[in-house]
Amino acid sequence: MKLGVFTVLFSDKSFEEMLDHVKEAGLEAVEIGTGCYPGNAHCPLDELLESEQKRQAYHKAVEERGLVISALSCHGNPLSPDKNFARQSHDTFVKTVQLAELLEVPVVNCFSGTAGDHEDAKYPNWPVAPWPNEYRDVLNWQWNEKLIPYWREWGNYAKSHQVKVALELHGGFLVHSPGTLLKLREQVGDAIGANFDPSHMWWQGIDPVAAIKILGKEKAIYHFHAKDTYIDPDKVNLYGLTDMNSYANLHERAWYFRTVGYGHSQETWANMMSALRMNGYDYVISIEHEDAIMSIEEGFQRAVQNLQQVILREPIKNLWWV
Repeated sequence: MKLGVFTVLFSDKSFEEMLDHVKEAGLEAVEIGTGCYPGNAHCPLDELLESEQKRQAYHKAVEERGLVISALSCHGNPLSPDKNFARQSHDTFVKTVQLAELLEVPVVNCFSGTAGDHEDAKYPNWPVAPWPNEYRDVLNWQWNEKLIPYWREWGNYAKSHQVKVALELHGGFLVHSPGTLLKLREQVGDAIGANFDPSHMWWQGIDPVAAIKILGKEKAIYHFHAKDTYIDPDKVNLYGLTDMNSYANLHERAWYFRTVGYGHSQETWANMMSALRMNGYDYVISIEHEDAIMSIEEGFQRAVQNLQQVILREPIKNLWWV
């Protein structure tokens, strides 16, 4: 395994400054945003697509620091009823796949998207209950008319460009759990897999280790985000896990994101690293920092320190005691 970081938290730094900072922290990989929600502070997408010379310089800057690009990330909503944002999300995804192929980056991270409840809807609609029955009708329409057709076409597009699509399992989007990812894979194939983020499992009441085993059995984990979640049991009893209080109002939230080791124990994180390796994932562990209690630098450094203690770096050559 390699330890990396989703570099959007260093968007105030230049590309080279960011790479130097990551290297100095002892990391080996960077995950870089190309647009939509993550922004593109470190990836001028159109410029790199248009110029081989700029791509070579970009790749060299990463390589000469002993780093790799684990993934290019373009989290948006290509199914959005907002036609402008849907088009932006789609176009950014297509360009990101093209750039990933040219830079030999194996993975593109994104969201599955969420459609509205009918063709003329204005906003996305995320049904979370099967009754009243119209909620189930909406969900079936979204899957059959929007989600499956989109990813059947564009997942295969990515595959034809030697790129794997890692959908982040995130609440608010149609693919948000192991079950919904596997349901989509049944329809569109292994062009898509998971960008597995345990923080989103915890707040849905899913055990990340169990989820890793489920997805690992299907060879469906393509990337990994290292982020923690604190669950406040008193507030869960008040608001439930689908709490809609603002992230800016932590005192009232049932859960909120923390840096690695500040929501769950080192033992829990060690168990996740073991489960990843035992179930076929030996790629990059990419730190994502969204801790509202810690500064960017403190949260980043604490995550690095905690993960350095549990990550499994060396490959297994033989079982010497057997």
